[in-house]
Amino acid sequence: PGQSEQMSPMVNSTLVLLPGLMCDADVWSPLYHHLPAGVAPWVADYGLTNSLTAMAQAVLRQAPAERFAVAGHSMGGRVALELVRLAPQRVSHLALLDTGFLPCPPGEAGTQEAAKRHALLEIARTQGVRSMAQTWVQGMVHPARLQDAALVSAIVDMFARKSAEVFACQIEALLARPDASDVLRRLSMPTLLQCGAQDGWSPPAQHENMRALAPHAVLDVVPDAGHMAPMERPQAVAQGWQRWLQTDALA
Repeated sequence: PGQSEQMSPMVNSTLVLLPGLMCDADVWSPLYHHLPAGVAPWVADYGLTNSLTAMAQAVLRQAPAERFAVAGHSMGGRVALELVRLAPQRVSHLALLDTGFLPCPPGEAGTQEAAKRHALLEIARTQGVRSMAQTWVQGMVHPARLQDAALVSAIVDMFARKSAEVFACQIEALLARPDASDVLRRLSMPTLLQCGAQDGWSPPAQHENMRALAPHAVLDVVPDAGHMAPMERPQAVAQGWQRWLQTDALA
């Protein structure tokens, strides 16, 4: 073990963590004690920014190091891709979890997506964010995990800490999301694509499509996990991270 620690290129390095829609540090904290020694996690907060570009710019301004590894979950994966578009030289390693890369679809599909997102926003505004979260969480985890009261309550509590105003900004950002296909094609850092096997929102097939664009990327499908894989199966997620973070950064 001593030798592999010496070889690890990530020792004493910053790991920038980008949460998804209405998430905060709690989506990542179950992973912390599984990280390789010397990796210092730092979690971004997007405030009231309402575009993925503005979110990425805020992260670049606030990040505590000039060069860092980045992991983004769900919407945070899209922020990570935007960050790489803006400043690829600052990113040594990239992990994209339970996420996607395509813009909002045209026509009926896009109209339906917007309607569903705005329906949730309306619940958050009229009945409170916690009430919205209790509805929303149902499709977010592996179906068997809905029986895990502690997990479900941790997810609902996390969403409830954000305001309906934050939700509105983040929905606006997601509905205007760019096509990140070109970013995936140009990736030149060690890249991990990771998702829950039962993620109904960002399914494994979507990550296969991302891997097809970024052929050097590694795909790691986490068994028995839904969209909230880092909170559902932290140890399994962290195992993939250990391999990823200990891959030498490319020149």
